[in-house]
Amino acid sequence: MVIVLNKSISTADKENIRSFLTRKGFTVREIVGEEETIFGAVGLVQIDRREVELLSGVDQVIPITKPYKLASREFKKEDSLVSVGPVKIGPLRLAVIAGPCAIESRDQIMESARIVRDSGGVMLRGGAFKPRTSPYAFQGLGEEGARYLKEAGEKYGLPVVTEIVATEHADMLADIVDVLQIGARNMQNFELLKRVGSMNKPIILKRGMAATIEEWLMAAEYLMAHGAENVILCERGIRTFETYTRNTLDLSAIPVIKKLSHLPVIVDPSHATGIREKVIPMGLAAVAAGADGLVVEVHPDPEKALSDGPQSLLPEQFEKMMRDIEAMAPVVGRELERPVRRGPVILSRDTAVPASSAAEGPVPIGFQGEHGAYSEKALSLYFSNIDAKSVPLNSFRKVFDAVLQGEVRYGVVPMENSLAGSIHENYDLFLQYPDIKILGERRVRIRHTLIGRPGAGLKDIRKVYSHPQGLAQCARFLDETLPEAERVPYYDTAGSVGFIAGQPDNSLAAIASEEAAAVNGMVVLKEGIETNPSNYTRFFIIGSTDEPLEADANTASLVFAVPDKSGALFSCLKVLADRGINMKKLESRPILGKPWEYMFYLDVELPGKMPAFDEAVEALKGVSEDLRVLGVYRS
Repeated sequence: MVIVLNKSISTADKENIRSFLTRKGFTVREIVGEEETIFGAVGLVQIDRREVELLSGVDQVIPITKPYKLASREFKKEDSLVSVGPVKIGPLRLAVIAGPCAIESRDQIMESARIVRDSGGVMLRGGAFKPRTSPYAFQGLGEEGARYLKEAGEKYGLPVVTEIVATEHADMLADIVDVLQIGARNMQNFELLKRVGSMNKPIILKRGMAATIEEWLMAAEYLMAHGAENVILCERGIRTFETYTRNTLDLSAIPVIKKLSHLPVIVDPSHATGIREKVIPMGLAAVAAGADGLVVEVHPDPEKALSDGPQSLLPEQFEKMMRDIEAMAPVVGRELERPVRRGPVILSRDTAVPASSAAEGPVPIGFQGEHGAYSEKALSLYFSNIDAKSVPLNSFRKVFDAVLQGEVRYGVVPMENSLAGSIHENYDLFLQYPDIKILGERRVRIRHTLIGRPGAGLKDIRKVYSHPQGLAQCARFLDETLPEAERVPYYDTAGSVGFIAGQPDNSLAAIASEEAAAVNGMVVLKEGIETNPSNYTRFFIIGSTDEPLEADANTASLVFAVPDKSGALFSCLKVLADRGINMKKLESRPILGKPWEYMFYLDVELPGKMPAFDEAVEALKGVSEDLRVLGVYRS
């Protein structure tokens, strides 16, 4: 049964309910949802549910009618999210697990891990023990192979998955791998399910070759009834009379499972088709059908593979598949999980803004552009009280990637210019990188200067390089002072200074900051050349944590979509108005891959009491779609 608890239940009442159910012989699981907290009580016990309904703190008791109890949607309404280290498998995400069918040697699994990592996979699979139809086929390297797998995963920052085929392997594999896989042949090996369920590890449960959906869910129930909390279902094709593919991939099982169960579902198109040319189209079809991820076989040299070579993707095929999934993800409302390389924590923080010790060394912080860019100026101003090392990167996406992968501790990206408006590319990147949060903000006055080579004068200038916005913001100066000079767009203001520094031509100039001139050994020909002196850019400090970098946060940034009906946006804004929350900014952006559908970005001023904001977020969930808090920070 499901016991829905009162929202205002006391700790004492909650423990009393738990004790009562336990004494009666139930196994009790607590689930804290977005709207309610429940107890799931499962066991071979006959009880009058009115005994439970009368307990203090109980709102209602709902019998679970499905034979699978813990795995059912009745037990848990929200989709489950399974975390494996930095990797998350579940709602709104797409996780790709890849690697060879069998671990054949240390060099082979190392090269496989590199391919998976470089192409964008987030977990490494590989068989150490191989149950094969023929007793004469390669049976795997056993424990030795599992240890090679672990070594490869650690080197390339990938959690690892391998199949467990016997209960006697449980203790050994528990210390080696991150996720245990139950293969199709063992889906109804109930003693194995009981043992693996008790190991407190994430589990991938493959569907049996002739199993019904209910039998598959009952196998998951075995795992969960014996303690497993993180179970991932894997559709890998079922045996039919068709012979053109190895199995028949049952994609209809995905929406069926989504209706019946809260567990995440991934798909294995490699075993389903048995033919590498069919793997990519069926993998994309699985994504379109609502899968939470894929598990794919990829091998450095499939022609020499000791197991399942014909269905293993070539490295270049796997890379293409990852690019196709990345393009498709926003169309189906998903975000592609990305590889995350986590190093040791660089910063220690006793106060709101972290401080770095001399032993730890400078804190790496990424920015887009070259040394002397306005982003680097914002970085220097915000982190003036710590030993920071600015790391130039060649695109905004690279800054997000570097933060996510742990190559830098924080990133600095421009979000809005007082004259040119929002930098929409960066708002869109927040949708694609759900684990990146806004931690702080710095506003910088943009003071443009005309920069030339040593010895050059205004009269010598024939070409002026800068970012298109820099050229536009200095148009009046250029029209009046250098009307004949050609205006040449460049990808970055500071980069344009670096460019002219490398050209032995005194007729070239650039528009950038005076810091960029100093970095490149150039001279300032004219200061303050911007048309409008009220030129400011708002920079966000981003990171992979929810903690703001400064105390007394006073601003929050949110993004959401609204239903296609009259008054939908008004309903959302009314939630804020009713709670006295002041909106500072509202802007719409097209949803990537969905023409004529829009997301709304809001900046709001936090009220004096945070509960009002928390209440507003909960209320917004009821009237909006895809709500996300991008960050809570001090503006």
